[in-house]
Amino acid sequence: MAINFENHLPRPVDNFPPTLWARYCFHAFSIDNQVAEAYAKEIEILKEQTRATLLHTIDDVAEKLRFINLLERLGIAYHFEKEIDDQLRHIYTHPVHLNDLETVALQFRLMRKHGYNISTDIFSNFLDGNGKFRDTSDVKGLLSLYEASYVRTRSDDEVLEGVTAFAATRLRSAAPLLEPNSTLEKVVTHALDQPLHTGMPRIETRFFISVYQEEDDSSRNYDLLHFAKLDFNLLQMLHKQELSQVSRWWKDLDFVTKLPYARDRAVECYFWALGVYFEPQYSKARVMLAKSISMVSVVDDTYDAYGTIEELEVYTDVIQRWDINEINRLPNYMKISYKALLDLFDKDDKELSKEGRSYVVQYARERMKELVRCYFIEAKWFTNEGNRPAFAEYLRNAFVTSTYYLLATISCYGLKSADEKVFDWLMKNPKILEAGVTICRLIDDMATFDGEKDRGQLTTGIECYMNECGASLEKAMEKFQELTGLALKDLNEGLLKPTPVSSEILLRIFNLTCIIFVAYQHNQDGYTCPEKVLKPHIIALFVDPVPL
Repeated sequence: MAINFENHLPRPVDNFPPTLWARYCFHAFSIDNQVAEAYAKEIEILKEQTRATLLHTIDDVAEKLRFINLLERLGIAYHFEKEIDDQLRHIYTHPVHLNDLETVALQFRLMRKHGYNISTDIFSNFLDGNGKFRDTSDVKGLLSLYEASYVRTRSDDEVLEGVTAFAATRLRSAAPLLEPNSTLEKVVTHALDQPLHTGMPRIETRFFISVYQEEDDSSRNYDLLHFAKLDFNLLQMLHKQELSQVSRWWKDLDFVTKLPYARDRAVECYFWALGVYFEPQYSKARVMLAKSISMVSVVDDTYDAYGTIEELEVYTDVIQRWDINEINRLPNYMKISYKALLDLFDKDDKELSKEGRSYVVQYARERMKELVRCYFIEAKWFTNEGNRPAFAEYLRNAFVTSTYYLLATISCYGLKSADEKVFDWLMKNPKILEAGVTICRLIDDMATFDGEKDRGQLTTGIECYMNECGASLEKAMEKFQELTGLALKDLNEGLLKPTPVSSEILLRIFNLTCIIFVAYQHNQDGYTCPEKVLKPHIIALFVDPVPL
């Protein structure tokens, strides 16, 4: 029998900002096939020209590294994954001596990004007698070193510890002296705000196309630039079509009317999925992931911003049972999200069964059950101010409620290389996943601290740490930043060969993590309040095509 909780005590209702996208009609988009076909035809020609240049035209190692970097910065490297990996492997196994800081640092960053554990010894020519980097006025070299510093692991600390601050300090001093509005000035300013390594690929591509097109003719590769613009716009059409599909699904659920306490963030959820993989072969995976993130957001808000403890106890138990026949135990408003949750997983199950992969959904179900159990623990902490957990206990639970164990699992739905062994590996929370989850939780806690405090939530990560260590807010924030830096080093280490699973899997975990650096930039909660943080990115990726 259903228990009527609807007229219970006053609820901890949050007044989240409404969606920013009501007037954009994302749900109504359809691809212009004629334009898409014309773009695709031209791209094929440019693709073959570029492949020939990469494989047969460039012999000089420094020039080859710069060409590969240009392909990556322009967002077209995904067309040449095997060719690029072959080239980098050859350079790694047949090392040559490079002289300038810009190219050496570029080599280090590219090699590490692609899993090749190149030694920090390549920097030896740039160090003084104390093993520290010598001062230099080479802005391009400093920029390349700054970007390379973000791919380091803990074992690189002897050479690279402190190098990010060293390069950043000198770049900040040099930036005002650069030619105003020059490409270099814009790239330096952008990098200091958002390092390339922890950026979101599509955002970084859009930015770089805009500055690269302003280069003078002698230093700009027009064919590659044109290729990149066409490719960006063609992919944008596909992404808008997927966003349209997700938006229609969300509109049909009508949670905005039925569950007005929940954040209306379907567009932001699709943006999140795009951060995990933008390439065309992951189209179905993106749609599945975006819908899952949207659903998890509603469940999160049910625990965090509306449900009473009595209701949430039943909700948690019903989700553990995962049986539609249990629905009548729930109050009416919870029936809506519970049915939608089961329907979504069932639909994914049916979709993936066409490929013989429906078993993967069971792993996500177990993650979902784990998530709500931990949400309920949090909810009890939030309502019992005298029962603040130890920091380590808080973190164990909060790693799960970051949602990243679940989302990493769902991110692998659409990957053909993700078999049962991969999902078994994921369920053991390997080090690279732990690193990503740690980053997500720590950055989220820093960004949402003020908002949660305003809502009266005292059992936050920052509060637990301050309480246990007798630390000030400033010291707690510094500690969280320090732990985030260590986790990034572990995340980088997880990409290095030999790896237990394919790089395709590892990059999903890595990319999923990087979205946190973007969405919560400068300690702002860009998901809950997307106006300042995410709105410009979403307009650049889904509204405005690149001018041809």
